[in-house]
Amino acid sequence: MLKPNFENMDLISPIVEQYAEWMTNEENDLLSEINKQTNETHAHPHMLSGHVQGRFLSMFSQLLQPKYILEIGTFTGYSALCLAEGLAKDGELHTIDIRHEDVELSKSYFQKSPYASQIIAHEGNALDIIPLLGHRWDLVFIDADKVNYTNYYNLVLDRLSENGCILADNVLFHGQIFDNPVKGKSPLAIKDFNEYVKNDPRTSQVLLTIRDGLLLIKKEKNA
Repeated sequence: MLKPNFENMDLISPIVEQYAEWMTNEENDLLSEINKQTNETHAHPHMLSGHVQGRFLSMFSQLLQPKYILEIGTFTGYSALCLAEGLAKDGELHTIDIRHEDVELSKSYFQKSPYASQIIAHEGNALDIIPLLGHRWDLVFIDADKVNYTNYYNLVLDRLSENGCILADNVLFHGQIFDNPVKGKSPLAIKDFNEYVKNDPRTSQVLLTIRDGLLLIKKEKNA
């Protein structure tokens, strides 16, 4: 396959991005507040899922109607609240982040939402916390440190419910996975993760070119 040329260009045309924004349902007021505050005050606003991806996460969750959701990487809580929109009435969303400030900030937003009693925020290393959570996951969203994507994937795969799915974010990593050679720990880790999943007979997958790339992963029935 020829290496795409991303020099001096966006992964997705800005015109297409603008049209996608226009075509997509608006965020609710709380999500709009998180979006605005994150972009204005957070040191790393590019980590926010944002409007279009957030509406996709919400719609996918609503279609799946999960009872148990696991989010690895809370950030400021935007994606968790999007995913929670599809939770079953007796469902739970467990979200994990290692950064104390982000955990506390996201919890303040969760308390403003209708899902305050259904979202459980964990602070610490996800590799340590995930094995302690006993649920079978209907939906897992991986959006944390890139060097551990494969570790997270392997930790949760056997804990997926029969129709459970994994969504992994940033699998295009700003186009840096197409560099030759690939440089940097994170783009290298993402490239290796993508190839690992593609060659894993336990799953099937499709890459969605939303924002920085979402990989939708489904466990095979006989795995």
